[in-house]
Amino acid sequence: MYVASLAGNSLILRVVRSEPSLHHPMYYFLSMLAVTDLGLSASTLPTMLTIYLLGVREVAVDVCLAQLSFIHTFSVMESSVLLTMALDRFVAISHPLRYGIILTSPRIAMLGLGVLVRSIGLHIPAPIMLRKLPYCRNHLLSHSYCLHPDVMKLACADTHVNSAYGLFVVLSTLGVDLVLIVLSYGIILQTVLAIASKAERLKALNTCVSHVCAVLLFYTPMIGLSMIHRFGRGASPSSHMLLSYLHYLTPPVLNPVVYTVKTKQIRLRMLHIFCSGRASSRDIQDH
Repeated sequence: MYVASLAGNSLILRVVRSEPSLHHPMYYFLSMLAVTDLGLSASTLPTMLTIYLLGVREVAVDVCLAQLSFIHTFSVMESSVLLTMALDRFVAISHPLRYGIILTSPRIAMLGLGVLVRSIGLHIPAPIMLRKLPYCRNHLLSHSYCLHPDVMKLACADTHVNSAYGLFVVLSTLGVDLVLIVLSYGIILQTVLAIASKAERLKALNTCVSHVCAVLLFYTPMIGLSMIHRFGRGASPSSHMLLSYLHYLTPPVLNPVVYTVKTKQIRLRMLHIFCSGRASSRDIQDH
């Protein structure tokens, strides 16, 4: 899955960078999503490789804390980027004549910087707070990578402060982002329904399909995880593990596929790259 994520997202970045016609806000945000997906995949990779390839089932505390920090940082970063992409679709459909004026390059850069600062800043305290806790229980994690709730459960001290802070981060980032995305699409749908032409309505909605798929891929397992964590005390560990894998591992693999299939410009550019590569290899063989 990591190889598929690396190949797909790297190809997206190459296409956007090499094609001048794609140097627009929508594709800049798509590039941010690709970078975030690469980071999320790389964050889960170290411990998974050591477990499944090397058979090493132990991880140092500091390495574990560093990994959970990166995983949760990139997870919030993904949510934040999806929110900026919803903003892009909102402006494009609700204010098409002002699209270029509103989403200028400096503003896009500021949004990107805001995403970065928000994601990193909120997750600095978590590993520091976990590092101060004493651990005297069975040090067995329920996943093949380190997550904040898992590590917190291993502590033999009061973790109410850690739990409250974790809940605050989730609600203030993922929760707020999801609400704003839903609200933006409510306004978008209202705007689209006001368009007289059926063809224009379908065209406008079609530009949102890729983003809606990316949102569903990311948030659906997350909502399932939250429900099981809060209310599903009788749920099996395998169901929790499955949703966790879907939440952290599936979006980086499928997002490039979704955007390639549904975005004509990217699809055509990728076909051009593959055809050029085949032509070059044939020329080398002929010589």
